[in-house]
Amino acid sequence: MDYMTLCTREEGSPVDYQILCKKRRQLQEILPGIPDQVISKFDKAFEIEYTHNSTAIEGNTLTLIQTKAILEDGLSVGGKTLREIYEVANHARAFNYVKDCIAKGKPLDEQIIKEIHARLMENIQTGGVYRNVEVRITGANHKPPPPSEMYWQVKEFCSALHNPRNLNVIVMAAWTHAEFVRIHPFTDGNGRTARMLMNYQLMHAGFLPVSIEKEKRLEYFEALDVYAVDQNLRPFAEMVTELESQRLDEYLTIVCEQDFGDTEEKVGLDFCQ
Repeated sequence: MDYMTLCTREEGSPVDYQILCKKRRQLQEILPGIPDQVISKFDKAFEIEYTHNSTAIEGNTLTLIQTKAILEDGLSVGGKTLREIYEVANHARAFNYVKDCIAKGKPLDEQIIKEIHARLMENIQTGGVYRNVEVRITGANHKPPPPSEMYWQVKEFCSALHNPRNLNVIVMAAWTHAEFVRIHPFTDGNGRTARMLMNYQLMHAGFLPVSIEKEKRLEYFEALDVYAVDQNLRPFAEMVTELESQRLDEYLTIVCEQDFGDTEEKVGLDFCQ
């Protein structure tokens, strides 16, 4: 694969990578001036939405309110399968593990990938173990590699995580997700794991984690299929770029809408104009 072609920006792309880097720098400058309780509340709201969207994309029927009841209020939800409840609870635990690894400065590697999957699949099936059977992705135009080929492709994938070949962070995060799903190394939980890996890459580089809304699952699946079939990452990379831009704007807007002293004046935030 020619990785360099994946990070070539066509004229007219919706968001330039340098703009995202500028927003990231602005966020890093203002964060110390935002009260911890504000950031904590904002982060918790995102994590509930992220868990809801990521599990709902795969067919989980718990609503956003029910997801909040389980994760934040510790309440039980009637009329739902144990699997659905475990999927939500496990997703939150797996994301906490990701945040812990990021806080320790650990780069993404094969062991962390297996640990993430194991946490996602706890009480559902044995996690962190590669498949030894062939699988198909419903509705997709490509078929994941058979186990014998999959094993070596996973090794190549993990090696490439440490050799990005000048890909910018957003494109590398998108590629990590798209390539992992194309390989489909586990019998179940590949989508949730892939979205975790994408966010791992973003957060490790100082960007914010993103959530793909369940309402956009068709666009999302189509973008992944374009990559798997044609090796064209652009549609998905642009989707991730837009999501990251929106997340950064949400955080930066906190400063515009609330009074945290002279934070805005110190940083010179032009997005408030």
